[in-house]
Amino acid sequence: MRLSLFAALTCQLIAAPAPISKGFDHFYNLEYDQAIAEFEGEIKRSPNDPYSYTHMAQALLYRELFNAGAIETEMVTGSNVSLARAKILATPVEQKRFDDSVTKAIALSEARLAANSRDTEALYALGVAHSLRSNYNFLVRKIWRESLREFTQSRKIHQQALQIKPDFVDAQFVEGVHDYIVGSLPFALKMVGFLIGFRGDKDGGIRTVELVAREGKSSRVDAMILLAVAYRRERQAEKAIPLLQQLIAMFPRNYIYRLEMVQMYADLGRKDEALAVLRTMEQLKTAGAAGYKNLPPGKIYYSRGNLLFWYREYTAAIADLRRVTAAGTEAGLNTLVNAWLRLGQCYDTTGRREDALRAYRQAIDGAPDSDAAKEARRYLSSAYRR
Repeated sequence: MRLSLFAALTCQLIAAPAPISKGFDHFYNLEYDQAIAEFEGEIKRSPNDPYSYTHMAQALLYRELFNAGAIETEMVTGSNVSLARAKILATPVEQKRFDDSVTKAIALSEARLAANSRDTEALYALGVAHSLRSNYNFLVRKIWRESLREFTQSRKIHQQALQIKPDFVDAQFVEGVHDYIVGSLPFALKMVGFLIGFRGDKDGGIRTVELVAREGKSSRVDAMILLAVAYRRERQAEKAIPLLQQLIAMFPRNYIYRLEMVQMYADLGRKDEALAVLRTMEQLKTAGAAGYKNLPPGKIYYSRGNLLFWYREYTAAIADLRRVTAAGTEAGLNTLVNAWLRLGQCYDTTGRREDALRAYRQAIDGAPDSDAAKEARRYLSSAYRR
């Protein structure tokens, strides 16, 4: 689910999460193939544990999202995932693999519940399986009604677990996210039959996610990451930085957190610190550091060019942005399209109207349905002005 959340959380309020398994260490460091290999081993060792299959399904889903640029689109650029969603084309084999994992997790959970209806771990695993199916339906299959129905089902299941074990903090995560989503939906959508009875509670949902980020176990890191996205979207940069610092320390091979840190420093007017983060990333790439060796340099160039654009250093911004556009899709389509938009704005601001128009048309041609293309169309008839 792509969310906007409001929260008030600092690193000092979050104790160190429980030790991360090898599989999830790979997972949170964007190493999805390695994570899947670890979870395959987990399934062989524990073939009757529903969690083994939810872990596999989660890794399969996020590998598809990462390969399509959806994760980075949401966190780093702050734009919606419509561009990335159009590129998520999971093969029938991969879709079946995901479906089989979720189906197995549900079957094993329900078998345990048939033997003991008060098995809170089985209820939790069952709810997680439905939540993963919800995400897959929305982001891969693009069937939002079924997605929301599955997510609502996940909430109901976790509420059952909470009725049995009220201090089961992880089971509150889906409830918190669901409260926020429903609380943010337009009234007309709330009238969909399966949402009747759920009014949603936007602020309450935020507080619940904060609680999971502080005190949860299996959902704790997911809650922390979700809050980092939330702070960006809700313009709470000062609260995001300590959280991102902790995530970087925990998962140093995940370059997305540093790119996000650049944006947060920029939003706070801390340009030098933002540039220092980018220099660190260049040093890590030059050194061939794990997680950075294969990082396309265009992602760093775009981040710096975008930063310099907002600080009105247009000549330097143009130099970096042109390095991105010259490399084509090497840094990803989303990065390329946003670079063309920013380049056009730089040209307009410096009086180079014809160059600006060419850049805007490139943004539109590259991804006509993207946020960047929609914005670029506005400047075809009227030049961009700060």
